[in-house]
Amino acid sequence: MKQEEVIQKTINFVQVVLADAEGGHDWWHISRVWKLSKTIAKTEDVDLFIVELGALLHDIADSKFHDGDEELGPKKARKFLTSLDVEESVITHIENIINNISFKGGRENQKFRSNELDVIQDADRLDALGAIGIARTFNYGGFKEREIYNPNIEPNLQMTKEEYKNSSAPSLNHFYEKLLLLKDKMNTNTGKALAIHRHNFMEQYLAEFYKEWNGE
Repeated sequence: MKQEEVIQKTINFVQVVLADAEGGHDWWHISRVWKLSKTIAKTEDVDLFIVELGALLHDIADSKFHDGDEELGPKKARKFLTSLDVEESVITHIENIINNISFKGGRENQKFRSNELDVIQDADRLDALGAIGIARTFNYGGFKEREIYNPNIEPNLQMTKEEYKNSSAPSLNHFYEKLLLLKDKMNTNTGKALAIHRHNFMEQYLAEFYKEWNGE
């Protein structure tokens, strides 16, 4: 099967699997990460086929929507790619991308590195920044029935992976516990440049938020 066919079948597969997904982790999130990955890949030494597959499948079964099961995503990806007779080396690479792309509280050492993962990880993190990142944060907070903001609950900057996964803190805390930390965790020069702009936009948003909160 030609690579173009594999990519199209993967798009179709992901659209079906994520048809009822939460709005911040749905097909449109995948689509944005996929497109942005291809943009970043233009300036990097990567296998574009792996970049595209990894981007399309990186959230095929996000653990936070599957009782914390971090093995389900790689398993689903492997089963699907095997059905298309994709090479074993490619499948293993995709599994490693899915297993290592997540922020997970930002305190765990990444066990696998590749240029392809660097590109996809940057694209995924960029989708958590800027205007869309803000929208996704409050959409997920609403989905989990969290407060928008509570000045009596301070952000926890020393969370373990488990604390991060089980947090029920107000949505605004997520800016400090993850989003504002991402700018300095970018891998590629293109990712770093894009992150600065989106980071600055979020800081402007927060300044406005606090003014309005305080009745100014």
